[in-house]
Amino acid sequence: MTDIKLKQAELPVEDQAYYRLVGVSSALTSRASARLEEDFRLPASWFEVLLWLYHQDGPLSATDLGSCALISRSQVSRVIDALQARELVTRAPSATDARSVEVTITSKGRDLFEHADAARRETLAPVLADRLDPSELEELARILLKLKD
Repeated sequence: MTDIKLKQAELPVEDQAYYRLVGVSSALTSRASARLEEDFRLPASWFEVLLWLYHQDGPLSATDLGSCALISRSQVSRVIDALQARELVTRAPSATDARSVEVTITSKGRDLFEHADAARRETLAPVLADRLDPSELEELARILLKLKD
């Protein structure tokens, strides 16, 4: 083993950006996930599905949830099963596609989501919203969207 101490400033700027982005993402995810699990017994993947359903005017197909969620499409079905077991969502055959199911958040799911989302925001505020002003948050969201896909 060597005693080489590489300073981050010696890394190419692309590597600095990458490792900082990965580090921040990991820290934010860990912090939010821990709070959701501890206070609500709500894994992050479940929270994300509730988030997408909460912000819709109606049901979403399981396929659409798989497309927009950060979880794999194969996980979506298991997450929906778990949420349905806790009466947080309902599942019904699609009226327009016999091969598809539609998922709707229940009032119990809405209530849990609202409390969990407030706790998540409170947990993340010291490391995100309290450090960046609204224009910086908008710029960060714009840059991250540009990097997506």
